[in-house]
Amino acid sequence: MVAQYACATADLAPEEAMLVELDGVDGSMVPVAVIRTGDGEYHAISDICSHGQVSLSDGEVEGCLVECWLHGSQFDVRTGKPVQLPAIKPVPVYPVTIDGENVLVDVDAPVAL
Repeated sequence: MVAQYACATADLAPEEAMLVELDGVDGSMVPVAVIRTGDGEYHAISDICSHGQVSLSDGEVEGCLVECWLHGSQFDVRTGKPVQLPAIKPVPVYPVTIDGENVLVDVDAPVAL
């Protein structure tokens, strides 16, 4: 597949996240947290915390980190790697393209960790 429309760039303020569901290659819906970091960059990671199985888009964003609201695990949105326990497994990171005012995400091409 190719990158899909996730949201408009104006939909997110710096240090904000939102949940979008995109079409996976197998026809399933893929929950994605689209995140705008403090420096204005856009990133996309799996919305499901690898520890608590809850929505990361509901957590706080600070700089390049998103914190899971349930147990406090933090993930680097650039790599998906956990930087704060209790999570020890990374979450998938998806390529993001900015096309004008549109944020596009390719859920079928996760970035290799």
